[in-house]
Amino acid sequence: MPSLGGEVYLRRSHETRMKTFSQLKKNLKNDFSRLQPLRVAVLGDTATQFLTQALRGTGFDDGFDLQIWEADFNQIERQVFDPASELYAFKPELVILFQSSHKLLGKYNKLETEKKGGLAKARLELIEELFTAVHSRLKAKVLYYNYPEIDDSVFGNYASKVESSFLFQLRKLNYELMLLAGRHSNLYLCDLSSIQNRVGKNTVFQPSIYLNTEMVLSLDVLPEVAARTLAVIGALQGKFKKCLILDLDNTLWGGVIGDDGIENIQLGSLGVGKAFSEFQGWIRKLIDRGIILCVCSKNTESVAKEPFEKHPDMVLRLKDISVFVANWENKADNIRHIQGILNIGFDSMVFLDDNPFERNIVRETIPGITVPELPEDPADYLEYLYAQNLFETISLSQEDTERTKLYQVEAERKEFQGKFTNEEEFLESLDMVSLVEPFTKFNTPRVAQLSQRSNQFNLRTARYTESDIESLSTSENVFPFAFGLQDKFGDHGMICVVILKKEAPDTLFIDTWLMSCRVLKRGMENFVLNTVANFAREKGYTTLKGEYLPTAKNDMVKDHYSGLGFQSDGASGRWILNTLTYENKKCAIRKETA
Repeated sequence: MPSLGGEVYLRRSHETRMKTFSQLKKNLKNDFSRLQPLRVAVLGDTATQFLTQALRGTGFDDGFDLQIWEADFNQIERQVFDPASELYAFKPELVILFQSSHKLLGKYNKLETEKKGGLAKARLELIEELFTAVHSRLKAKVLYYNYPEIDDSVFGNYASKVESSFLFQLRKLNYELMLLAGRHSNLYLCDLSSIQNRVGKNTVFQPSIYLNTEMVLSLDVLPEVAARTLAVIGALQGKFKKCLILDLDNTLWGGVIGDDGIENIQLGSLGVGKAFSEFQGWIRKLIDRGIILCVCSKNTESVAKEPFEKHPDMVLRLKDISVFVANWENKADNIRHIQGILNIGFDSMVFLDDNPFERNIVRETIPGITVPELPEDPADYLEYLYAQNLFETISLSQEDTERTKLYQVEAERKEFQGKFTNEEEFLESLDMVSLVEPFTKFNTPRVAQLSQRSNQFNLRTARYTESDIESLSTSENVFPFAFGLQDKFGDHGMICVVILKKEAPDTLFIDTWLMSCRVLKRGMENFVLNTVANFAREKGYTTLKGEYLPTAKNDMVKDHYSGLGFQSDGASGRWILNTLTYENKKCAIRKETA
């Protein structure tokens, strides 16, 4: 049985094994003042004081100052349903609710739950009431821990056929919870059940500790729970992994293609070849989810591409790869080249390579990139990567499924651009058209996703969920714009969002201006300003007011407003543009309206 001291190690970071609880607790002595602050409320029906310490300690490692308010033991309903409670006085941005399986088991009564339509139904109704109360009063996001399974063995294996059994109801509750979270864009789940399935119940729950302290999560598992929680928090704050960069030999297949030849590399349904094929299958699913796949290999390009073109057991093909780099140059330099094409941050990239030397070179020379320590045995790749949870997300849009093609086309544009010495001629040759439309039920998922994921070109870094976007689109004092862009190479999709809010009878405030970095240096900034300035003037607003709020990632737009001709408003930090005297800026983009 794991010790109370938390000596069981669970993998989390890309360089080392996960910290123990005691190591996380030491983080609490560090200086949090330079980290991103976030007000978090934690409410539980069991003891949560060590959970909050693990969350705060993990937050430090992830760049967050989690300013946590913890409710008294078993006070969830009182805090949530009382408008004058300490919870609402604290005004958290995120509320974490933890209702444990053990407390649920203690309350389980067959007759009572049958009267209410079953344990799952009764508990689900309560959860929805809790969420509705919190969200309506705070507009906060809610993170709910689902339920690790407890088999009380009353029915044995027959429990799966008896709807009144506790195990049946618990599994039903977790299923219904997923459906509930799918209906509410501000409700998120942290999957404790999957954690227990992976690390074992004896690691998650220790009966003697529970009886003496009311702790249902052991100190050993708290670092894993905290890591999973911070993964959701990070995603909510725009921290995503967007790109997977792969080595080839002994990473994507067994053997060395240049030495062994296409007939002798290990792939297929037998032996170690099966491990590589299943690994490729997992990567295929990541691509379908919107992760950008790139190749960085020390190889002759034609030789490296041969398995993708000719091997019958390859799951991945060249059409799945956005940027393919195979040469004999330094891998760190090649990754920088890939980054230049994709125009995303290194902290959005994951690099997988079987060679410890190559991993170390990339890790040491490219700060921010994630380089997991792949196991020596390829059979262990997938289980190891599952535990890493590298690609957390909080949204999925139609554009995600088309992202590979978008970046492949962008690589074509880059190559085409090299034929021009004059940038203006290049932009004119692209024949660019921008579709400008308001927020609609069709584009709302993409608008929300852009607000959640855009970090670099984001003037105020406001994060919006789908329900937030729906509310904004129906407000009389809000004027939303969604911009698409296409050219002769293809469609970029929606790449820019601007939200104007009425601040005074003659003034519109630019609440949000964010843009995908895929379209930088295309003249889109000028086109957007032309569009919103003309709109403001036509509606009788003489002033556009902008604001830049600096973050660790949006330094690239610190001079955005001054560069576009706005005038500083002095100490307020706002930027002012007179729409009556504004003259349209030159750009090579034509406007199309929905």
